[in-house]
Amino acid sequence: MDSKKKLGNEFYQNLGKLFYAVAMADHSIHVKEIDRLKEVVRDHWLKVDDIEDEYGTDAAFQIESVFDWFLEYGKDGEEIFEEFAAFYTEHKILFPDHVKQLIMSTSRAITSAFAGSNKSELILLGRIELLFRI
Repeated sequence: MDSKKKLGNEFYQNLGKLFYAVAMADHSIHVKEIDRLKEVVRDHWLKVDDIEDEYGTDAAFQIESVFDWFLEYGKDGEEIFEEFAAFYTEHKILFPDHVKQLIMSTSRAITSAFAGSNKSELILLGRIELLFRI
């Protein structure tokens, strides 16, 4: 796998981490949040680029795969957010403004999918916005 494809896959895997952390901000994930994430991936993330994973599938599906893996193994959302933040800091070039905007709209869609956004989710959304200003 060439380095561009590898980095593209890592990019989407880290988005999966971020969106998992967003959904876990209130320490629980509702099926409506999962459904909303899948809907947004299909409606928006598949159009971002043409990078494919090692199986020839659109790399944007890595978002769902990683999210599902963390969900199955019950990972801590805060720790996962820190992993995303480290990736972002190291690879800012992968995050032009339109991608940051799509990340924020996806994050908001997840938090509002079930009973609106609560305080812990709003705090994490603020942390993401602050991270993107660095």
